Amino acid sequence: MSTDERSSRVRTITAVATSITAFVGRALRGLVDEAQTITSYADFERIYGGLSLDSMLGYAVRDFYQQGGTIAVIVRVHKTPAAGEDVATFSVGSGIAELKLRAASPGAWGSHLTATVDDDVAAGSPASTFNLTIVDPGRKTEIFLNVSFDPASPRRVDIVVANESTLVTVDGPLPTAPQASFPASGSVTNSTGKDGDPVDASVYTTGTDFRLNKRGLYALEDVDLVNLIVIPPYTTTGEVEATVLTDTIAYARDRRAVVILDPPASFTTVEATTTAVGAITTSRDAAVYYPRIRQPDPLRDGQLATFPPAGAVAGVIARTDATRGVWKAPAGLDARIAGVSELSVSLTDREIGSLNPLGVNCLRAAPGAAHIVWGARTRDDNASEWKYVPVRRTALFVEESLDQGTQWVVFEPNDAPLWAQIRLNVGAFMNNLFLQGAFAGRTPKEAYFVKCDAETTTQDDVNLSIVNIIVGFAPLTPGEFVVVAIRQLAGQTGSA
Repeated sequence: MSTDERSSRVRTITAVATSITAFVGRALRGLVDEAQTITSYADFERIYGGLSLDSMLGYAVRDFYQQGGTIAVIVRVHKTPAAGEDVATFSVGSGIAELKLRAASPGAWGSHLTATVDDDVAAGSPASTFNLTIVDPGRKTEIFLNVSFDPASPRRVDIVVANESTLVTVDGPLPTAPQASFPASGSVTNSTGKDGDPVDASVYTTGTDFRLNKRGLYALEDVDLVNLIVIPPYTTTGEVEATVLTDTIAYARDRRAVVILDPPASFTTVEATTTAVGAITTSRDAAVYYPRIRQPDPLRDGQLATFPPAGAVAGVIARTDATRGVWKAPAGLDARIAGVSELSVSLTDREIGSLNPLGVNCLRAAPGAAHIVWGARTRDDNASEWKYVPVRRTALFVEESLDQGTQWVVFEPNDAPLWAQIRLNVGAFMNNLFLQGAFAGRTPKEAYFVKCDAETTTQDDVNLSIVNIIVGFAPLTPGEFVVVAIRQLAGQTGSA
């Protein structure tokens, strides 16, 4: 008996993540212009130093995780002071026996680093062998055993430190004197570590060749997928320049992401918001939430302070995605914002009703549900098919999933068998979403369609090695207003 194994030719399309959130801003420590993925606020504290009075980044990330966020991508931006170095350097020894070290990133934190060496090494080790200990007081200690400044050593100290240390790098040439010439401890010889000047557009998007060199916002180019982007205000009362927000929204469109915008600090009343909301960038790939939130500030002895809401809203969106799906509006009684003491502006139903059509998503207090998100509009026009956040994000989710899930078609023969296989695979993916309740419609035919044939891909397309896939779906639009009609029956009397 013989068997013949054949491929089913069904290539499963996997749904991509929907709530990976990028935060770009100033931090106390950490690599600059590098995208780092974290999965908890503890990660942020360890890598970036936690909260800072000079930046809203830490607070936004804290709020994101407090509300249920899971995966964040952090990009630290930093503005070097006009005068002087801002990365701490220090050393062990002096002269030809001096090992020079440099903090791994800019910031005053590096000025507190210390180094010690000892000769408690493995028996028979060469004279150039020693142990190096780096201490970041109250945070971390790194110990590098049996390292050497011998260029031929497999444990050459600069290579070991470069690969294993998150605190320092070796700066300058290696010592040439025997290990015995080292003193027993290290000391800061140049405590120039500084937290840098207040940031501005020049470190986000408008510097020279920023996108080419993956600096500022464009460090996100090194990340495969980003769904939401938050640019926290530089300070509690400061604003993000319009050019930065415009560039960020344009970049979000390239990445199939949505920008969560904070309300300007000047939006202190409903009247001011209504008058000035037109100045906020109009886009189907951005949404603004109002007002700001008030909660205890750990850096000010727990006193109430006012904070931008975008980080918290991004966390609510992530939580909604996980429990209900990206097609569910991240708003309503389930969209609670935990930990908020009060809102900077208390809104009535009438005021919320006037702001909602203007593309301003309101936060409100609700009896028995603390504070909640009460709006799901993008910054697009009221007549746009993309005016709702869940509709836009569902479309971006489908696009990204299909883009990644159909890469296998590259270099396949571009003809009818390929088109049929594409329809099969994409149709299976869309049907699975339909069964999860992602689309409107009672049947698959009413809910979505997939077209890939000789009509979508002409002979000219074939000659250019292009295959066109057209996918449509019936979106679930959120119900924003509940209208209750009450009819009274009057003037009726009972009869025998």
